[in-house]
Amino acid sequence: MISPNDIKVQALKWWKPFLQSHLKGEYFFPRNIDRIGKIKSSVVRENLSELQSQLEDLYKNSKEKTGFGYIVNKEDVHFRRTGSHSLPQSISFESSEDYIAFIGKKKEWNSFLRSCNLIQNEIPQLNEWMLNNPLTVIDNDGKWAGVINVCKYFLANPRPDLYIRQLPIDLHTKFIEQNEAVIISLLDFLIPNAVRDSSEKCIGKRYQLKYDEPTVRISILDSQLLIGGLSDIRIPLSEFERLEINADNIVITENKMNFLALPELPSTIAIWSGGGFLISYLRNTRWLCERKIFYWGDLDTYGFLILHQMRTYFAQTKSVMMDKETFELFKEEGVVTGKRIKSEVLSSLDKNEAEMFEFLRTNNLRLEQEKIRQEFADAFFQQLLS
Repeated sequence: MISPNDIKVQALKWWKPFLQSHLKGEYFFPRNIDRIGKIKSSVVRENLSELQSQLEDLYKNSKEKTGFGYIVNKEDVHFRRTGSHSLPQSISFESSEDYIAFIGKKKEWNSFLRSCNLIQNEIPQLNEWMLNNPLTVIDNDGKWAGVINVCKYFLANPRPDLYIRQLPIDLHTKFIEQNEAVIISLLDFLIPNAVRDSSEKCIGKRYQLKYDEPTVRISILDSQLLIGGLSDIRIPLSEFERLEINADNIVITENKMNFLALPELPSTIAIWSGGGFLISYLRNTRWLCERKIFYWGDLDTYGFLILHQMRTYFAQTKSVMMDKETFELFKEEGVVTGKRIKSEVLSSLDKNEAEMFEFLRTNNLRLEQEKIRQEFADAFFQQLLS
């Protein structure tokens, strides 16, 4: 038979739909729990004292005894051997007041009413959002005045192109950062066309705001291409994406020191976005599609994983010094690595690269690009790009 605790578990499942019914202007109560566990005659015969204890617990926690909560609906049930007994048949809640008092959420209910009233008065188009997120409304009690101010600003200025600290909102900068999750949820609903990158969780990156973005370092290897007389510059990623350098060739290295030590090469620049898998920063740089790209990574499994990643952005990328011949020349510098990665199919690798990847993976070998002699690398690039 159902217990007061079982009733509360079921009642709590109604909390979200109850809040939603209020927003839709629909009545949620009265409401019954009909499946309370049928009492069989064998229980009355064999476990009467235990049954009486359960019934006493059920009744003493009911509205009849406490003044609020559930009502036990009883009926006379006749058993052939033990006669008639008045037994529970269902549990019901007559009103929202009874329900809220029983589950102990009066504070949350008042918070919900207060917050909904504020939101509806200030930004009525959020009614649908509230219907889908009633628990979030409660979770952010006390913050809604500030959150609404942020939303109003973005409604009027969906593409502000400012840092968060520069936004002319009467709130401290930390407020937006501390309430990022709910603000993002609201702005996605209110200004979906202003979302810059829906995969980003940072508000600055997700919307049309300035942020402390990654930088790309550029080494100009042809003196005819210097920018303002500079050969080594670092610029924000967004500026790099707009940059046009009249170079035919792009060299990308996995290691910074190899990047810095590249020789002078005609019509060539080198770029470094942080090394390793941070080449992902380059994926939206459309002008790179029109250049010859050469990638030089470590002769290990991760070097080929990065090469594969680069080709998913720029299919024309060619590998340099990542072949069996280079490995054989410097194999005395190779080492056995630690954990071996699982076999992977890297569809962008050509036949020779795929064989080299599998050789390195199977034997758990690694030859770092720094172990390749500088004079060899210089001669290689000068022959390649002369």
